[in-house]
Amino acid sequence: MAQVSTLLAQIDNGTLLLPEFQRGYVWNRDQVRGFMRSLYYRYPVGSLLVWQTPVDGMRLRGASAAPGVVELLLDGQQRVTTLYGLTRGQPPAFFEGRTEPLSGLYFHLDDEVFEYYAPAKMKGNLRWVDVHTVLQEGIGPFVARISSDPELAPHLADYVTKLNRIAQIWQLEFHVEKVTGEDKSLDVVVEIFNRVNSGGTKLSKADLALAKLCAEWADARGHLRRAVGEWNAGGYRFTLDWFLRVATAVVTGDAKFESLEGVDAEVFGEGLARAQKAVDTVLNNLSAHLGVDHDRVLAGRYSLPVVVRLLDQQGGKFKDAEQRNRVLFWYLQAALWGRFSGSTETVLNQDLKACDAGGIDGMIETLRRWRGDLRVRPEDFSGYGMGARFYPLLYVLTRRMKARDFWNGAPVLSEGMLGKGSKLQVHHLFPKARLYEHGYERAEVNAVANFCFLTQDTNLWVGAREPDEYLTRVEESYPGALRSQWVPLDRELWTIDRYREFLAARRHLLAEAANALLDELLSGAAERAVEPLPPVTIEADVEDAYPEVRQLADFLSENGYARPETDVEITDPETSEPICTAEGYWPAGLQAGIGEPVVLEYELTDESEARLVALGYRAFPTVASLREYVERQMAERRGEGAAVGAGV
Repeated sequence: MAQVSTLLAQIDNGTLLLPEFQRGYVWNRDQVRGFMRSLYYRYPVGSLLVWQTPVDGMRLRGASAAPGVVELLLDGQQRVTTLYGLTRGQPPAFFEGRTEPLSGLYFHLDDEVFEYYAPAKMKGNLRWVDVHTVLQEGIGPFVARISSDPELAPHLADYVTKLNRIAQIWQLEFHVEKVTGEDKSLDVVVEIFNRVNSGGTKLSKADLALAKLCAEWADARGHLRRAVGEWNAGGYRFTLDWFLRVATAVVTGDAKFESLEGVDAEVFGEGLARAQKAVDTVLNNLSAHLGVDHDRVLAGRYSLPVVVRLLDQQGGKFKDAEQRNRVLFWYLQAALWGRFSGSTETVLNQDLKACDAGGIDGMIETLRRWRGDLRVRPEDFSGYGMGARFYPLLYVLTRRMKARDFWNGAPVLSEGMLGKGSKLQVHHLFPKARLYEHGYERAEVNAVANFCFLTQDTNLWVGAREPDEYLTRVEESYPGALRSQWVPLDRELWTIDRYREFLAARRHLLAEAANALLDELLSGAAERAVEPLPPVTIEADVEDAYPEVRQLADFLSENGYARPETDVEITDPETSEPICTAEGYWPAGLQAGIGEPVVLEYELTDESEARLVALGYRAFPTVASLREYVERQMAERRGEGAAVGAGV
């Protein structure tokens, strides 16, 4: 048995740590509340499992391990980390995750509930007490304040009893089971870890693969984490799972994590290093030659493992400019038609085999057999919002073709136009205010064919002007600027009542430009941009998601779930045709890497729902139905927490 105070002291002195293969802190606020409620009422909260082992040669998570024998938490990280954070006011040295659940927890002396700080109802209310202060300083400060309050003083004895139940959590004891013995090698302990955690917070396939890799190479997770951190600092949103998938493809030629079974740690480490360099090469070329330089326009990220595999077979680089352009052609086509929108592992393996057998020619031929026609048609630009499949292509066209600004007719990417901030804005050619005044719906207002990219000054100048007024001024002052942004020059289409015809005409122009670019890349012709395209920052002038979707996203994030992508076009992987444009989309599940992808679609039909379900999505028609589903999960988790400690 070990008291809570002893466990926290062991963390402070470096004798209780985490093995590197442990995943990070994943509890949300709801789980913390449930755990604290269990402790308060003295419900069973489960035992701890530790591995007692010499520190020599062991890679640990934590800044300072004490010499000699240490104890590594195999089961109990979430509970012990929660207690440490709430008591010490900061996470332990081995912490990795979101800190929000570890601070701001309060207790109500009358209702005996735990809630996170809400100024409107808690500020100045002595019935709400800060749990951290009680655990850290004891009940004295609260007793003094309650005693001096005429309304609360008569209840002092009852309140003291309740406060002591919190303060004495320090003295509670956990049953501790220990894994010891020279026969308990790291791979044996990883197997124990996986079995113990199978009933707690679920582990993804990637987590399990990483755990096995860390059995031989303890810093595998650290290498993945550092590489992903560098890319994300540059404006992308990659995950450990994604990079592990890339490395798996490089090392094994297979997309499935199971293929890593039996791979030697040294072989994997070498492949991981090559994969990282190849990803750098791919991202640099996407940015320099297509302008794809941030996450919103990085469509088809699961095509990258195939490209990285190709480069790895060639020493980590393209053979020449012609091959590079053909690879860029393949990347754009795979992204445009939703090549990896479903059955990712199956499709990836098809393309990896094509890559190994025929290089980029084999990859293009496989894509052509799957898609049939690789031509862009006007109706393909019919989507809306920044999540539409063809939004990134509009961005690529703007950057690659050096579209011109409406303020002075200069290329929007010129140094003089961008200035120090290097910022472009998504602009509505027909201003939003004018369209809404005339009864157009949100999807039409935010049609991709109504977007262009301009500098901030231009966007402010245009404001809510009538389109025929400002477009006429631009054409007269800077001939060619409108054409460079694929704006129809028929002035009769520049009026609000002809807006739908304007969109149709612009879609034709965009499709022509897209096919010209794709043909140029496929032929391997000399690139249009001699100098690499500079990175820029995009500021959206598009409406955010519906307010209720934003509120849902905040609720999910606060409780440890993933935030959604918004206004995303979901395509059928077999036909590459759109199924719906989702108001909210969780491609990796509500908890990243766990569960099926989730779609929130307001206009869900029986047909689209049936197709989404067949493809492995979980679909919801309203925010209320999705939130009810999540709250039901949380309630079930609270029930489990009261009985067994709510996880690991």
